[in-house]
Amino acid sequence: MPELNPRLSDKSVFPDPVYKETVLRPLFDGAKTHHVDGFRAIDRAHLVMLTETGILDKKQASAIAGALEAIDREVDPSKLEYTGEVEDFFFLIEKELKARLGPDVAGRLHTSRSRNDIDHTLFKLGLKQRIDALMVKARALLSAMIDTAEREKATLVVAYTHGQPAQPSTFGHYLSAAIEVLIRDIERFEEARKIVDLSPMGAAAITTSGFPIDRQRVAALLGFAAPLRNSYSCIAASDYITSTYSAIELMFLHLGRLIQDFQFWTAFEVGQIYVPNAFVQISSIMPQKRNPVPIEHMRLLASQTMGRARTVLGVIHNTPFTDMNDSEGETQSMGYEAFVAAGRVLDLLAAFVGAIKIDPERVADNIRRSCITITELADSLVRIEGLSFREAHEIAATVAKAVVAAGGGLAKDGYGPFLDAFRHSTGREPSFGRDKFEEIVSPEHFVAVRDRFGGPAPEPMAEALSVYRNKAAAFEAAAQEHAGHEAKAAKELGEKFKALVEAL
Repeated sequence: MPELNPRLSDKSVFPDPVYKETVLRPLFDGAKTHHVDGFRAIDRAHLVMLTETGILDKKQASAIAGALEAIDREVDPSKLEYTGEVEDFFFLIEKELKARLGPDVAGRLHTSRSRNDIDHTLFKLGLKQRIDALMVKARALLSAMIDTAEREKATLVVAYTHGQPAQPSTFGHYLSAAIEVLIRDIERFEEARKIVDLSPMGAAAITTSGFPIDRQRVAALLGFAAPLRNSYSCIAASDYITSTYSAIELMFLHLGRLIQDFQFWTAFEVGQIYVPNAFVQISSIMPQKRNPVPIEHMRLLASQTMGRARTVLGVIHNTPFTDMNDSEGETQSMGYEAFVAAGRVLDLLAAFVGAIKIDPERVADNIRRSCITITELADSLVRIEGLSFREAHEIAATVAKAVVAAGGGLAKDGYGPFLDAFRHSTGREPSFGRDKFEEIVSPEHFVAVRDRFGGPAPEPMAEALSVYRNKAAAFEAAAQEHAGHEAKAAKELGEKFKALVEAL
C-alpha cells in the first residue's frame, strides 16, 4: 500500500530540483516578501484564542509565545534563502518552533487550523492593507478634483460629442461628471473591502474543527469585521479576490477615459487645456514642442493597472469551487503589481488636475468658430417667439451654416443670416433685436440658463459640489473608523500576546 505522504515518514526527502526552482522557491520568496507580518499576526491571534478557550494550557501557550517572539527577534526573513528542507514559509516557522520547544509543544500551535484557512486569511490581510492604502490616494484624487471643479466652476470650455464641438459648458461641470464616476468607483472598493474584511480563520481545511474554537475571537484580534460564516466558503469562495480586482479594473478603465480627454484637449489644434511647464517635456530636436507626456504615462499606467487586474480575474475564471492554487500565492503576488501601478496613476493625476488651467482665448475662439451656442438660439425661438422646436431648429441650422461658411462667429456675424432665415420661415419680424440676439448666442448665457438639476449653471453646480464634499467627508470618516478598529485590534493582540510571553 503506498504511503499517503512519504515526506512525513522520510525527513531526508527533498523536492525535485526543477519543482523547487519553478514552484517552491517563488512561493517562498513571495511569502517572505509580502506576508511575514500576516503570518506573525495569525500565529499570535490563534495562540491567544487556543489559550482563552482552554484548548492549550497557559504553560504550553507561554512557551510557544516565547519561542515565537524569539524567532521574530532572531530570524530576518529578508535574509532567508530557500533550501528545500521545508516545503514553504509556514513549515519553516514550525521547524523553528520545534527546534526551540520540541515537536510535542511546538506542534500544538497548529491545533484546529490548516494552511487552507491560514493562506486565505493571509491574502485577505494583504488585500485589506493594499485597498486601504490605495483608497488614501483615491480620496486625495477626489479632493483634488472637487477643489479644481470649485475653482473652475464658471470657467467656460467646449464640450465634445463624437469628437466634435457640441455645446459650451464649464470645466467644473465637466470635472463633476468624472467626480461622480470616481465616487461610484470608491464605493465599489468599499463593497469589495467588506467581502475582504471577513476572516476565514477557524475554517481549518474545509469544515471547521471538533475543538471548541472561537472564530469570532480570532477575527476580532486580527482586525476583521467578523468571521466569514460558511467554512467551505472560507477556502473556496475567492470572490474577495474577484470583487477587489473588478473594482480596480473598473476604476482605471474609467480614469483612462478622463485621461484620454486630457490628451485630446491638450492637442495643438484644440488647445483647451494649458499644462504648466512642470508637467511638460521638450523635444530633443524640435525646439517648438511642448509635450505633456505625463498624460501619456497616466494613460499607459492606467492600462497596465486594468490589464493586470483583468489577468487576475482571468486566472480565477473556470477554476473549481474549492481550495486551489490558482487563487493563492503567485496570483496574489501578481495582483499586487496592479496596486503599485494604480497608486502611481492616482498620485500623478491628483497633482496634474490641480495644476492644469483652461486657456480662455482658445476656448473663446473654438466656441466662435464652431457655433456651439446655436442650440440656445433654437430654444429661445421656442420660448420667445412661440415656434415649434423643429421650425426653430431649422432656422438655427440655416444661421449656423451661413456663419461657418463665412468663417465668422455667431455674435458678430449671425444676426443678418438670422433675420433672413426667420423672415423666410415665419413671414414676419422677430420680436427682439441685435442686442438680445448677441446675448442669446453668448456662451455665458448658454450656461446660465441651464440651471436645472445637474446642469452647469451656478446654482446646480453649488449644490452638486456640496454633495461631493459631503461624500468625500463620509469616505474619510469610514476610513478613519476602519483604521481605528484595526489599531484597537492590533493593540489588544499585542497586549494579550505579551502577557503570554511574560507568563514564562
